[in-house]
Amino acid sequence: MKEPTLIIMAAGIGSRYGGLKQMDPISDQGEIILDFSLYDAMMAGFKKVIFVIKEEMEEDFRALIDDRAGKHLQVEYAFQKLEDLPQGYLVPQGREKPWGTAHAVLSCRHLINGPFAVINADDYYGAGGFQSIYDFLISSKDGATYSYCMVGFKLENTITENGHVARGVCEITEEGNLTQVTERTKIMRRPEGVCYTEDDGQSWIPLPDGTTVSMNFWGFTKSMMEEMEKGFPAFLDQAIKENPLKGEYYLPMVADRLVKEGKATVKVLPSQDKWYGVTYRADKEQVVAALQSMKDKGLYPDKLWK
Repeated sequence: MKEPTLIIMAAGIGSRYGGLKQMDPISDQGEIILDFSLYDAMMAGFKKVIFVIKEEMEEDFRALIDDRAGKHLQVEYAFQKLEDLPQGYLVPQGREKPWGTAHAVLSCRHLINGPFAVINADDYYGAGGFQSIYDFLISSKDGATYSYCMVGFKLENTITENGHVARGVCEITEEGNLTQVTERTKIMRRPEGVCYTEDDGQSWIPLPDGTTVSMNFWGFTKSMMEEMEKGFPAFLDQAIKENPLKGEYYLPMVADRLVKEGKATVKVLPSQDKWYGVTYRADKEQVVAALQSMKDKGLYPDKLWK
C-alpha cells in the first residue's frame, strides 16, 4: 500500500483580519495552529506533507516550516496559480480570485501517486481525526466504487463565540456514508441555540446539537485527483459564462457529484474533538488558552519540534 500524503491548503490569505492568519503564533514557543496539525499528522503516521501556497509566500513558509516540522516530515510545496488551466482555457479578464479548493488540490497532481488527505492550514482539528483518516487511507482501496472518507465534527464543537461561521452541514446514511453536504454560510450561536440564516438575519433556522459538519478534512484515493482533473473543463465552461470573476471549483462539489453518480462512497469518520480556529481576531485568545491547556494535560509536549 502506498503511504498516504497530507495536502495542506494554505494559499488563502486571512481575509477576515489583515495578514497571514495561518502564521500567527499561538503558543509561548512561537508555534502556529499549523504546527499542531503537523504534529498530530506525524503522530498518526503521515510522513509526507505538501503545502499548497501562492508562489510569493514560499520564503515565509519555508522560514516557518523547514527548520521545525521540516526536520521530522518530508515537506514539498505546490503553487496554486490562476493560469494553471486545461489546454485551450484562459484566465477571464479581471479575475484575481483563485479557482477554489479543488483547484488548490489539483496543484499537487504531479506530486501525488497514492492516497491523500486534505486539510485547511488555519484550522485545529485534533489528534483523533488524523489517526482515523490515516488508518482509513492505509487500508482503503477502490473497489466497484471509489473509497473516500471525511472527518465529521459535531456542529457545537465548531462554533466561535465571536461571529458567524460557514460550515458544510452533512446528511449521512445509517451505515455512516455521506449523501450530501449543504454549505451554510452564516451559522452562529444565538440565545435559542445554534442557527443559520439565508436572508441576512431576518429569519433564523435552528440546527440541532450533534449535527455533523464538514471542516474540509477529507481522505481520498488517487482516483479523486483524476476525477477533479476530468471535471475541471465542464466547471470552467459554466463558470466562465456565469461567474467569470468569482466562480470556484470546490472539493466538496466534486465529492458530492461522484456520490450522486454512484461512483464513490464517502465514509464519515466521527470526531469528538473540538475545532479551534482564528476566524476573527477575538478568537485568538481562546485558541491560545485551549492549546496551552492541552500541553498542561500532557496531550502535547511543551515544545512540539526539538
